Amino acid sequence: MASPAADDYLKTVYAHTEWQNAPITPSVLAAKLGIAPSSVTEMVKKLAAAGLVSHVPYGAVRLTDAGTQRALAMVRRHRLIETWLVQEFDYGWDEVHDEAEVLEHTISDRLLEGIDARLGRPRFDPHGDAIPDAEGRVDREPFVLLADAPTGHSARVLRVDDRDPDLLRSLEALGLVVAAAVTTTASGITIDGADVDLPEGAADVVWLSA
Repeated sequence: MASPAADDYLKTVYAHTEWQNAPITPSVLAAKLGIAPSSVTEMVKKLAAAGLVSHVPYGAVRLTDAGTQRALAMVRRHRLIETWLVQEFDYGWDEVHDEAEVLEHTISDRLLEGIDARLGRPRFDPHGDAIPDAEGRVDREPFVLLADAPTGHSARVLRVDDRDPDLLRSLEALGLVVAAAVTTTASGITIDGADVDLPEGAADVVWLSA
């Protein structure tokens, strides 16, 4: 079933378990997509019938091998476009998500390959999410959520969730960006030895090297 809507579902299911292990449920999927639960139920049934997901009533939604392959292709498109917009068009990391949501469904495979080559085959997007290569391979190192990191943990910022543009701007202003070196403290973190007051919710959207 070839449709932008199906691709968005598969991409969302894949992304949900990239940085944590709990599988996605239809209700969480509906919340992430901003769609009524009844509509999600119908689409999940169609995806299951097409062999792209597995699902039992009231249970988790999981990608099949075919669904994973298709999700990785869409994730690759989305993240390469985000990287392209930041590097070539001076977009901020807080501005690219919605643009990529539109463009990922419209550009050709030839243009996508050209973007990848132009950017030097990047491994990560501006938020630290891994960009699958053309064969679907993903390179990711061990990580820990900032909220779960022990006090005194010195690490690099690996990834910042891109769902909240305002929070992204606040974190950037503090220097809490991908590749920044930080140390956790009892009350928050330090960057370059200086204490940083984290905005509300920041510890739940930042991942560090383990």
